[in-house]
Amino acid sequence: MDMQEAANRADSILDGTLDAIKPEVKWTHGETTAGSCDLSRRRTVMTVISEQRRGAFLGVIDRLWRKSGYEITSVNSNKEFPAIYAKSSDGFGMSLSIGGKGQAFFEVATPCVEESAVAKPTVESNGPDYSGGPVPRPNVHDDFWSSGAPLSASSSSAP
Repeated sequence: MDMQEAANRADSILDGTLDAIKPEVKWTHGETTAGSCDLSRRRTVMTVISEQRRGAFLGVIDRLWRKSGYEITSVNSNKEFPAIYAKSSDGFGMSLSIGGKGQAFFEVATPCVEESAVAKPTVESNGPDYSGGPVPRPNVHDDFWSSGAPLSASSSSAP
């Protein structure tokens, strides 16, 4: 596998992860960084994830990644800045971390592969496109993910 093939696989993991989130969140591409034999692809969620919804958001990703056969390697249960880390059987590492103002960050890091040129991701962001520039704090409101209302027993199974 070369770096472009690894980037495609990372994009596929990110696509599958973000496509599984219901209701959908708006996201933009983050910076791709490359090392001597590996790279990382990133996506930044522009939908505000309220403090009351962060646990549900991480739970959706935890269940999805486990169902996809990924090993959960670590969980940071910090109330303000939680995160989840996983690894695929073919050596791709992934993370979801929540930053300031409830902004979610996804990253997929590839294993060491054959060096090659790497093109930009081909999938367009489904929200404001900030690629190539600074990404602001989350600025998209969603009636579910941005809500400050606590989850009730009936709505907790919605996502």
